Amino acid sequence: MADKSFNAFTMAQAQFDKTADQIALDEGTRELLRNPMREYSFTIPVRMDDGHIEVFRGFRVQHNDARGPGKGGIRFHPMETIDTVRALSMWMTWKCAVVDIPLGGSKGGVICDPHNLSAIEQEKICRGWIRQLAHDVGPLRDVPAPDVMTSAQHMLWMLDEYEVIYGAKYPGLITGKPVGMGGSLGRTEATGYGVIYTLREALKELDLKPSNCVASVQGFGNVAQYAIRLYNHLGGKVIAVACWDQNDQTSYTFKKKDGVDIDELLKITDRFGGIDKTKAPGLGYEVLPGEAWIEQDVEILIPAAMENQITAENVNKMSSKVKVIAEGANGPTTPEADAVISEKGIFIIPDFLANAGGVTCSYFEQVQCNMNYFWEKDEVLQKLDLKMTSAFKAVSELARKRKLYMRDAAYVIAINRVAQACKDRGWV
Repeated sequence: MADKSFNAFTMAQAQFDKTADQIALDEGTRELLRNPMREYSFTIPVRMDDGHIEVFRGFRVQHNDARGPGKGGIRFHPMETIDTVRALSMWMTWKCAVVDIPLGGSKGGVICDPHNLSAIEQEKICRGWIRQLAHDVGPLRDVPAPDVMTSAQHMLWMLDEYEVIYGAKYPGLITGKPVGMGGSLGRTEATGYGVIYTLREALKELDLKPSNCVASVQGFGNVAQYAIRLYNHLGGKVIAVACWDQNDQTSYTFKKKDGVDIDELLKITDRFGGIDKTKAPGLGYEVLPGEAWIEQDVEILIPAAMENQITAENVNKMSSKVKVIAEGANGPTTPEADAVISEKGIFIIPDFLANAGGVTCSYFEQVQCNMNYFWEKDEVLQKLDLKMTSAFKAVSELARKRKLYMRDAAYVIAINRVAQACKDRGWV
């Protein structure tokens, strides 16, 4: 699903440069915001279960903290690169700003494949990552969270190592923790639900009903699963889901014209979101090539996997019926494809708005940890809905007022907020 020649940071900078030109950003602020403020690259030596030493490469990039402590996930991925982490940290800055939470943007990662690591080996990587960064992350400086192929358990190992180092309790160090150990109710659902909250508002603007709109989804991890579940609850139907097959090292699309059954699929799904292609046909699913998700005759596309998925090569394979693209993934659409989408008049909910539910609920978790008082799930989700809906309406209103593409409007709001914070602090 990934193109090795693709550079996410180049794309992130191009998106920023476009908006910087639109708002006539001064050169000093432009130079400050188009590059990360701090970067950490380090090795993590681990004694593997068979006794040999394996050395893993880890990263943490802190893009900008003018609006508050850094915030961003930690990925475990065999194809992780420093440029991907740089891009993701920049997108996190805009994401926190567009939903107006008092946090900056960071991102981290380790080049590894959890599929091939035991739980003990993964724990050693987590603790090694924290040991390298114990003085550079923290509740008041930079707050990590789970991301691709990391979980609540990984976060808890990291928190424990940090607390061992400092000899005190710091539940606000990290978010995405297990409920009962400082985690927030609703955090698991937050990103996927946030995508659908914004999609619901977009459909209202377009005078469309979920019951009259069919969707196709790329990805079947946590984000996609909860997005599908909530969209079904609103009366909508998803007919196709694409996901990565670890055994074949390729992707497949699973299609069911009557609509996918989320609970049915979960029974044949591994913990990384891979659907068993040998069992799916027996449940009435057609197994198609991975790219087929974008070619379906649907009104809604939800890319919720990885970056660089809607490109110049496949954007014109979309059905003429497509009315909305809700970007559940980070950076799924390249600038070249974006131009085509804009020209076609398709309503896009940009990634750093659509998938901001996760970081918003992470912020709620931080607040609850700092108070040592935790909200009920309904309260968390109500606050999340309010925050996402408010952010969507602000972007949509600016887009209509200034006749801007939705992504451009979201960038204008986010970059202006961060630039103003830098100016207010006297940095530029």
